[in-house]
Amino acid sequence: MDQLALLVLLLLGAVLTVPLGDRLKLPAPVLMTLIGIVLALLPFVPNVSVPPEYILPLVLPPLLYASVQRTSWRQFAANRRPIFLLAVALVFVTTAAVAAVASSIVPGLPIAAAIALGALVAPPDPVAATAVAGALGLPRRLVSILEGEGLFNDVTAIVLYHVAIAASVTGTFSWQGAVGEFFLSAVVAVAVGLALGWVTNKLMSFLGDATLQTSMTLLVPFVSYVLAEELHGSGVLAVLTTALFLAENALDADDVLGRITGQTFWKIVDTLVTGIAFGLIGLELHSVIGAARGRELTLLGWGLAVVVVVVGVRLLWLLPATWFAKRLHSQRDLDEEIPTSWRETVVMWWSGMRGVASVALALAIPFKKDDGTPFPARDEIIFIAFCVIMATLVVQGLTLPWLVRKLGVRADTGAEQQLEHDLAVRAAKAARRKLREIEAVEDLPEDISERLQRGAMDIGARISPDVMDDERREWFTKRATRIKAYQRVQREMMSAARHEVLAARSESGSDPEVVDRVLRQLDVRSLR
Repeated sequence: MDQLALLVLLLLGAVLTVPLGDRLKLPAPVLMTLIGIVLALLPFVPNVSVPPEYILPLVLPPLLYASVQRTSWRQFAANRRPIFLLAVALVFVTTAAVAAVASSIVPGLPIAAAIALGALVAPPDPVAATAVAGALGLPRRLVSILEGEGLFNDVTAIVLYHVAIAASVTGTFSWQGAVGEFFLSAVVAVAVGLALGWVTNKLMSFLGDATLQTSMTLLVPFVSYVLAEELHGSGVLAVLTTALFLAENALDADDVLGRITGQTFWKIVDTLVTGIAFGLIGLELHSVIGAARGRELTLLGWGLAVVVVVVGVRLLWLLPATWFAKRLHSQRDLDEEIPTSWRETVVMWWSGMRGVASVALALAIPFKKDDGTPFPARDEIIFIAFCVIMATLVVQGLTLPWLVRKLGVRADTGAEQQLEHDLAVRAAKAARRKLREIEAVEDLPEDISERLQRGAMDIGARISPDVMDDERREWFTKRATRIKAYQRVQREMMSAARHEVLAARSESGSDPEVVDRVLRQLDVRSLR
């Protein structure tokens, strides 16, 4: 088997593990990791030869961009305090604890290299947290905090990692320089993200076509990441800033086709890239086993010790941090989403899985220092990092669904239904308001006006039938039944039209480009 065949196999697995995970009630990323592990153990499967320095730039930008599509700036702003406690403070605490333990148990491990190890295992993976937690029906506030933590903690951890690696390679370290680099990296990233977001927003209106606009969104995350990194900023924060800017400044609410095309495209990208990323984690078991070289039990003991530290520190930090956030929330009536019970805190604790970022940072550790000597304990660091990744991703990922069911943590469906009802009312009122404005300046026929009035009510009723009283709801239900029958016949008619046009593709003298253009018109009409 060659590298291309392996890539195709991972892509196929990324697609198949989604329905398989739904049936088994297990997260698809965890299943992909297990598939990667199985493949790594097969003798005919080759070692993965992706250069480590390319993993972060190729994998993280599209995954981060796709994750941001499911959130908003308001959620980040409202949850800035719990996100800060998790994304910044907890990363520092975890890094310090891991560095202290690792430097004491691993012979010959300098403190700078130990800090690098702590930084690369400190951040929970944003993709794993979103993919796993989002599929379990957790309360939206927990998913929002986990998304915010996962998206922002990489920024902190990667800057810490680079500072520690630089200190290990050069043999020099300056706290002032490290702090300055941290803030400079953040400022450059935000500036790049905002500037690129503004330029992209302008280009979207220029492009017009939904296909070109979607193609632009695929390029933007990579451009943002690479440009920020070239200017010594944080590529992760730049992508995050660009994606949030574009999400908050959507061009046209009436661009239905463009929005549906973009959402569909990014769901495909998210599925495929996530599957490949977590499959690569399992496949890297080849190199990890090779690094052990007969010291498996010793290295495994060190790895388990660090796992205990990583998992334990998260719990010990979450308990007081959650209490502190609750206290501020009750005293100041803050509009932030926090865990409301110890059960939700336990679920947040067990959701701290490590993944793609930790793998990429571990593999990106240089082989040599500036003076030509080997990087201290590189093999040991990689082995310990993979112990943490596998223990948290596989063990916690497989047991999290069971834990959520056991603790009875579920989304507040009542609140979601109420919000849906409120939005339905607002949508219907907006439609009726616009109709009154049009009627004030145009003399619409009475039958047309009545039909449009019913259409305005339909807008809200289709979203949430509860917006209507009992009598009108019964009338609407009967009318909806008739409309469904009409739409069913219309769909069959449109299907016959599409089949006829599509059959013309194989006819002699038929121009495929003209056929596709006509077929697209039928598709758009069917979509509407």
